[in-house]
Amino acid sequence: MKITKVSEIDEKREFLDLLLLADEQENMIEKYLGRGELFALYDEDLKTVCIVSDEGDGVFEIQSLATYEKDQGRGYGRKMVEYVCGCYGDKGSTMFVGTGDSPLTVPFYEHCGFSFSHRIKDYMLEHYDNPIIENGVQLFDKVYLKREI
Repeated sequence: MKITKVSEIDEKREFLDLLLLADEQENMIEKYLGRGELFALYDEDLKTVCIVSDEGDGVFEIQSLATYEKDQGRGYGRKMVEYVCGCYGDKGSTMFVGTGDSPLTVPFYEHCGFSFSHRIKDYMLEHYDNPIIENGVQLFDKVYLKREI
């Protein structure tokens, strides 16, 4: 298994198909793609990508984390979270992640050591063109979780 950092914006866009699994709207991805660092996890082939942005004052945020559906549940997402938290531990103190209030995604991050920070009501309704549905449930709020690094 190998994790590499991708720096050039044009190279980052090559991962758009996978990023769209985590964030369904391309213009939302474009908002953080250029300013974030992209990491790609390979285990023979590409499995997972993650974008982390520097929010200032020692705070970082996982903007997008996605694993191909066929590879989910095999620990790749968790390995990526541990890797990026380790990468930024000497540069700051806190890693945030903002995600839809999903019964699948929130527990994943909690198992990775994140705890609830705050919620933005109706974020998905106000920022996305189409309803966001996960596991048959429409998502309305954006939930922020944090972890000390």
